Amino acid sequence: MAASSVPVSELLHKMNKRISILYPKASCIIRSISTPSSRCESQLKLRTKSVSQDLVGVVGLEVHAQINSNTKLFSGSPVGFSAPPNSLVSPFDASLPGTLPVLNKRCVEAAVMTGLALNCTINKKSLFDRKHYFYADLPAGYQITQLRRPIAVDGVLAYSLLGGKNGSRVVKKTVSIKQIQLEQDSGKSLHDDVRCQTLIDLNRAGVGLMELVMEPDMSCGEEAAAAVRELQLIMQALGTCLGNMSEGQLRVDANVSVHQPGEPLGVRTEVKNINSVRYLARAIDYEIRRQVEVLQRGGTVQNETRAYDSKSGETIPMRDKEGLQDYRFMPEPNLPPLIVYEDKASLPAGVDARRVVLVQETRAALPELPGVKRERLVQTHGILPEHSFTLVNEDGLTEYFEAVLKGTTKEPRKVIGWVTNELVGHLKQQDMSVSQSPIAPSALAELLELQETGHISSPVAKQVFQEMWRSPGKTPAQIIQEGDLGLVSDATQLHNICQKVVDSHPDVVRAIRNGNKKVLNKLMGLVQKETKGRADPVLVRAILQKKTL
Repeated sequence: MAASSVPVSELLHKMNKRISILYPKASCIIRSISTPSSRCESQLKLRTKSVSQDLVGVVGLEVHAQINSNTKLFSGSPVGFSAPPNSLVSPFDASLPGTLPVLNKRCVEAAVMTGLALNCTINKKSLFDRKHYFYADLPAGYQITQLRRPIAVDGVLAYSLLGGKNGSRVVKKTVSIKQIQLEQDSGKSLHDDVRCQTLIDLNRAGVGLMELVMEPDMSCGEEAAAAVRELQLIMQALGTCLGNMSEGQLRVDANVSVHQPGEPLGVRTEVKNINSVRYLARAIDYEIRRQVEVLQRGGTVQNETRAYDSKSGETIPMRDKEGLQDYRFMPEPNLPPLIVYEDKASLPAGVDARRVVLVQETRAALPELPGVKRERLVQTHGILPEHSFTLVNEDGLTEYFEAVLKGTTKEPRKVIGWVTNELVGHLKQQDMSVSQSPIAPSALAELLELQETGHISSPVAKQVFQEMWRSPGKTPAQIIQEGDLGLVSDATQLHNICQKVVDSHPDVVRAIRNGNKKVLNKLMGLVQKETKGRADPVLVRAILQKKTL
């Protein structure tokens, strides 16, 4: 009986924990469960043995990316975050009778550009459909989307993981993109628990979205997070989506299942509306563990929609998974087929090129993509792969780094440390972006050049950097002159200081003469302390070596 009480107590704990999350005001608690213990436990053990321990996760993603456009997908209403409630709503957004959709060209351009960047096939003819479901924040009772023939299909997203010791090895992976479709966003429901009411804000209703459907080619949260982060960087580079997840501009649904390799895929669950890359990884890894535990206990994984609770680190059931039949898809009767053209030569007579989207022109406008940029940085400047990830991941940091290189003769491998450690460290401490840095690339280049040419030591350079951060108007040369921080290179003065240090530390000198050359660094540190970091380290080392022979 003692052995059988353990799983029951665990079950009680989980049930009460779930009740506290779903119903925080509830006062009930489950204290016991009545079961035919011995029979259930014996059956559970038999079933557990039949489930192999080599179950692996399978992960597919659906990413909803808000298109970076001034107006909505089918109306002229402006797009804005944190505007007063219901202040950005047109008659069409509110689904008033007699209103008709007018397609936003900018949204089509964004979808085509994103598809090309992800190596998709662009459908020259795509169709719009109605997806019916009822939510209070969806006034029409349906969403205009693309089910039958989306604008882009059959793409590939290449992404990389940093593996190996210290994250120095780049592991390259790919995930297939099934399709990219244009669709409307819904409004927002605001739940007021105090007054027991729900308020509706339609500012977001009708905002243009790209839904990117990724095939189940990933196996864990780390891979999914890396893929989404790469997609985010690509769309930010393209300008098609700002990708601010905290503002809902990028939302992810994760489809998770487990199976034995070589066997059919298992029953999947969908974890909805994850708005953080870190939470995405945690939610997927938890869901994989949960499903493995369910199967090992002899249970059945339910095909359901779940939510991730960031406080508990668990996924929570929301509802049964809808099927296609629940949405009652039908062709959108108020929109003709969407036609894009390959180039100007393919335009029909009388069609204005300014009013259509041309695939070749869009392809020619593609910028340098993150993966290509990282490879270029490593090949051109000889920096480590992990440093290239830091440069590309921070908006504007690559441009800052390369601007610094133009103003100094210091090696890129040495400059990268100043940029990724000193600069980025200060920016993160004060929650600032690269564009807000008080130290311009030219100023940092000037500082590094003074160090490289022997005018200041490395400790003094860091001291000057701190002062430059506090006093943006001052140049490195001014700070060095005002603080008398220039390198002490007078041989007589350094000889006297070194002699003083040697005379006051006979035990260290004795250790050096007995063969322990490493402790010479201690004497060098004492000399630097005497000179406040201004002594020429090369000259100091040479003097100390002679005096400790």
